[in-house]
Amino acid sequence: MSLKLEHQLCFALYSSSRQIIKMYQPLLDPLGLTYTQYITMLALWETDHVPVKVLTTKLQLDTGTLTPLLKKLEVAQLISRNRDSADERQVFISLTPKGKELQKEAEVIPKKLISCVNLPTSEALLLFSLLQKLHQGIQTSTCQVK
Repeated sequence: MSLKLEHQLCFALYSSSRQIIKMYQPLLDPLGLTYTQYITMLALWETDHVPVKVLTTKLQLDTGTLTPLLKKLEVAQLISRNRDSADERQVFISLTPKGKELQKEAEVIPKKLISCVNLPTSEALLLFSLLQKLHQGIQTSTCQVK
C-alpha cells in the first residue's frame, strides 16, 4: 500500500467518523445533547444504574472526559450521580425520569442518520459488520507495533 493519504485505512476511518459525528448534531440539537452525551445516554438506556467505571469501559472514554460530561447531564436533570453506601469510592450513574423520557425522542435518530448516508441498506449492514469485526480484531490483537 502506498503512503498516499487517501490510501490509509486510519484516515478513511478518521474522516468518516468525523463526518458522521457532524451529521448527528442537527438531530441531537433538539434533544440538547452533544454526540458524546448521546452515546452516554445510549449506554444508560441499555443498562441503567451503573458505576462510572463501567461507563468509562463501555464508552472507551477516560474519567477526565466522562466526569465533566456526566456533570452536565446531571445539571440537565437527565441523570443522577450517587455514591455507593458500601464503597464511597464508587459512583453510580442512574437515569432520572426526564432521562428515561428522552429515549422516546431519540428513537428516531438512527433511522434518520442512516437515511442520510448514501449507501444501499445491504452495504450499510455489511460495513457495520466489518467495522465490528475490525474493532474485535483490534481488541484481541497481540501485535506489538514498534
